[in-house]
Parts: sequence; C-alpha cells; structure tokens
Amino acid sequence: MLETPCIRRYSLTVTPHLENVTVSSDNPTGAVNQQERPSSSAWLDAIPPDVGHYIAGFVDGEGSFNVPIRRSTDRGLPWRVGLSFNVSQVGTSAARSLLEVFGVGTMRSRTDGVTYYEVTKPGELKMRVIPFFERFPLRLKNADLAIFITITELVLSGRHLSSAGIIDILTLRAPMNRGGKRRYSDDQIIQALREWESSETIRRAPRLKRGDEDMVHAL
Repeated sequence: MLETPCIRRYSLTVTPHLENVTVSSDNPTGAVNQQERPSSSAWLDAIPPDVGHYIAGFVDGEGSFNVPIRRSTDRGLPWRVGLSFNVSQVGTSAARSLLEVFGVGTMRSRTDGVTYYEVTKPGELKMRVIPFFERFPLRLKNADLAIFITITELVLSGRHLSSAGIIDILTLRAPMNRGGKRRYSDDQIIQALREWESSETIRRAPRLKRGDEDMVHAL
C-alpha cells in the first residue's frame, strides 16, 4: 500500500486497485478560511510521485480525451465544439477519488453500474488536468493528450467560434481515438459549415433600394 498523502487537507488512501481508493476529510465543513487556501499549484505539489504515476497509469487504461462536435440549436454556427477528459469504471469509488484529487469535474452513473468522472470546462482542463499529466506523463495516450492540449488552447482563444476554426480543430482531432465511432463524419460537418456560410452570406447581403434596382421600368 502506498503512503497516505495529504491533498488539499484530504486524506487519500490508495490500494492496489483504484476502485478501492478511499477519501476522507480531516477538516470540518467550512473550516478552511482564506488564509488556509492553498496556492493554485499546491494540490499538485502535495501529490506523492507514486500516487500521481499510479493515477496516470489508471487513466492510460480507463480514460480518454475527446473533442465532441455536436449539432448546435442556437442561431450561430451549426456545430458546437466540446472538450472532455473522462474516466469510466464500474462502481463509484474511482470516480469519487479522482474528483477529490483533481478538485474539479463531475460524476455521472449509468444504469449498468458504470460511473464516469469527467472534466469538460476549458479553464479547469487548463488549470488542473493538463498540469497533472505534465507532472505525471501518460505512456499510451500521450499523443492524444498532446493534440487535446492544442485544441484546448484554440478553444480558450475563441478559435472554435468560426467555421475556419472548427475545420482546423477537425484536422487536429483526426488522429485521436482511432477506432472510435463518431456520430457525424468530418465531411458531414464541413459540408454543413459550407452550407451555413452560404446561407449567411445571402442573409447578410444588403437589400437593394428601389432606386438602386438595375431594372427598366415601364413609363
């Protein structure tokens, strides 16, 4: 059994299987005051190397980095770019432990007992998930992570809010998660973007005033 570290005033006990990770708090609810709040990197500095590398190995086997592109129902672009770091496991213990370690993200469970730990907010990915794996590198999914980091930066810069930006993200995303099935192909997404651009061009074209019409009227 690995030594029990203290992370953000939480006790994390790691056993040979991550589903048996247990988390307990040694701090009463509401007892953390302003002076006790750690710096932005204190949570990462507090993770012992054995624990960090163990979690990285678990993510290598059970986690994934995804860039879902979904249909948008608002009046803007027809597609919306998302970001997702997720880990799935039967039971809730692993997800709860990851939630405690990273300090961000959400949990959700399926009816078959599989529970997902997921981080989707770009700011949380940049501040928590990416630094963690820079400290504790992946071995099997490091290529996907490198692409994911690049796309996260594009999203944070607002590049995903244009057709050209979405196409750039599609190109970057192509090598990720090979073998996985996507709901929409890249060609379908690009075709819809082209059609949307054409309709927007027509919609925004200035309407000719009657006096500017290039027509011959009967006297």
